[in-house]
Amino acid sequence: MRTRAAVLRQAETEYEIVDLEVLDPGPGEVLVEMAYAGLCHSDEHLRHSNPGGRYPIVGGHEGSAVVQAVGPGVTGVAPGDHVVTSFLPACGHCRFCAAGRSNLCDKGATIASGQLPSGTFPFRLDDEPLGGFCMVGAFAEHTLLSEFSCVKIDPWIPLDTAALVACSVPTGWGSAVYSGGVRPGDTVFVVGLGGVGANAVQGAVHAGAMHVVGVDPVALKREFAESVGATHTVASADEAAGLARQLSRGTGADVVIVTVGKMSADAMTGAMTCLGKGGTLVLTALGDRVSDGNVTLSGQLATVFEQRIQGSLFGSCNPFRDIPMLLRLHEEGRLELDRLITRRYSLEQLNEGYRDQAAGLTVRGLLEHAAVRSS
Repeated sequence: MRTRAAVLRQAETEYEIVDLEVLDPGPGEVLVEMAYAGLCHSDEHLRHSNPGGRYPIVGGHEGSAVVQAVGPGVTGVAPGDHVVTSFLPACGHCRFCAAGRSNLCDKGATIASGQLPSGTFPFRLDDEPLGGFCMVGAFAEHTLLSEFSCVKIDPWIPLDTAALVACSVPTGWGSAVYSGGVRPGDTVFVVGLGGVGANAVQGAVHAGAMHVVGVDPVALKREFAESVGATHTVASADEAAGLARQLSRGTGADVVIVTVGKMSADAMTGAMTCLGKGGTLVLTALGDRVSDGNVTLSGQLATVFEQRIQGSLFGSCNPFRDIPMLLRLHEEGRLELDRLITRRYSLEQLNEGYRDQAAGLTVRGLLEHAAVRSS
């Protein structure tokens, strides 16, 4: 079938809206009509480089959709079901899934190219095969997914709310609860208060932290973080370092979570100045290029203070366990989702949405696909 999508033809260009072909579902595959897609900063990184991947590529990985058709062997979803896309597939059987670490599932090996586990590229543009970023391609009105990337949700859950638990919410929340291991009474610093950082704040609050400090130069983001539980917010790393010593009575923060839009040496240095004895530094942020994410630390201090550096992919979450659980927390009034959506955009306004993000005007921008806007 034909559909519209936002495509990056090469690095350092803007998204281009094109008509392309999406393939019918084969074994283990699911055809969906996208409803909403979050404007995640990872797709902005994709605009600058795609390590291990290829161009052209359909952008978008955080989304919600309605199933249109399923291929042979698919039993987990059926036409008409509502789903959240998981940008990291989870097969349930590889050594990492079997060990409870499904965010490292072996089926995620081709997320940069968008090739599905079956070997299929889901799109065709002028007879050229195209992948969808993270095997999703949420910036297409229709896309072809692996069944391992489809998390069925209850039909009464609003699909705009649901889209956020595809990436930003579990990545942030899990960075605190799972990757950071925040415990009751901890002092926690979150560096960067965008869509991921705001949810790291919520995760730290959920885990019982005594102090949750948000660090961001943008006043709108600091104010939002306070509204979801941050006990303190500051604009700079210099302010944060002094506050870390004050709140911890001299020892430094127990957990520092780095969720800035773009990882840099300065961001890393600022985070380390807040980290205390026995503390854990959680690295959730990415750079535009692999080298942008390089970090350095004092081995001497890490040794004598027993500090730990912990990478965090998808907040160490399991999509099939945690996406439904986070939606249930929202239903029970224990997790804010709706107010995360700052602005809404059409497919044609996608580049504008990312300009707004760069200008600090959004916590989370949300793309509304044509099916939603015309209903």
